[in-house]
This record gives sequence, C-alpha cells and structure tokens, in this order.
Amino acid sequence: MLKQKNVKIRKIQPQDDLVLAKIIRNSLKSVHLDQPGTAYFDENLDHLSQYYQKENRWYWVLEANQKVMGGIGLERFVYFPNCLEIQKCYLCPEARNKGWGYRLLEMVEQEAVQKGYEMLYLETHSILKPAIALYRKRGFQEIERPACIVHSKMDRFFIKRLEAQPCN
Repeated sequence: MLKQKNVKIRKIQPQDDLVLAKIIRNSLKSVHLDQPGTAYFDENLDHLSQYYQKENRWYWVLEANQKVMGGIGLERFVYFPNCLEIQKCYLCPEARNKGWGYRLLEMVEQEAVQKGYEMLYLETHSILKPAIALYRKRGFQEIERPACIVHSKMDRFFIKRLEAQPCN
C-alpha cells in the first residue's frame, strides 16, 4: 500500500518534537483552525515525545526517506470503557493521498487490540472532509458529542469497536 520506498513508522523521539509541532500547526492553519479549542494551542504540542512517555500514552512518527512526514498518537480515554483516543494524527501536505494515513490508522488499531483495548475514539472538525472520509473507510462510526471533550472547536466525533483478529 505504501507507494514510496524507505517509509517507516517508529516511536517518537525528542528530536521529532519541533518538526511534528510545525506539521500540526501548519495543517491546522491551512484550514483556519489555528485558534483556541484546537490542538494548535495544546501546551504539550512542542514536547510530544515527553508527553507520550507517560503511562497509557503512545506516539508514532511516519518517516519517508529519513524525513518526518507526520504522526499519530494514542491515549487512554477514560470517558468510555476500555477505550483509547486517537490524537494528533497529522501528515504534511506532500505525504497526503499516498495511503499513509490509512496505514497509520490500521497500525494504531492493531496496537490497541494488542494492548487489550476494545474501542477507539477520535474527534475532528467538519472542515476536514478527507480525514472524515478516511475514518469512515476504516470503519469508524459517528456519535453524538460526548459530554467531556478537550478541544472545544471540534464538532465531529467517532468511535470504532475493535475485534481481535484470529491467528492464521
């Protein structure tokens, strides 16, 4: 599925922090979501490697030809039982429409199952139509706005129930 050689997904490292913060902020700014109530102003955005070192948090970087192209995170979501929240799933513009977002989602779904979780949750904004299409393609179902959300500007919410795949 990945159409470029030398593409890998790896765990975040401190040297990735500034590049990822720039990718995330530029992505949000490009669709006019560079405003309070989005990840643009998250306190941890410039230090993602430190934030995702803590228990029940994980972050992976997508790298192509030794260049950071984006990433995706997971964190335990306490408002639903046995659930992880997909966080900060962003790719730089030149990494889009290559199947890499699909692969990142597929990978975190597998990770969640391996860690014993039964559900994934994510929040997004209606302006991000390609992302919403991708989530639906991966089997996410839209739900009503939960009572407790971190990013108040987000207006679309999705869950996916996970099933362990039988070993062949």
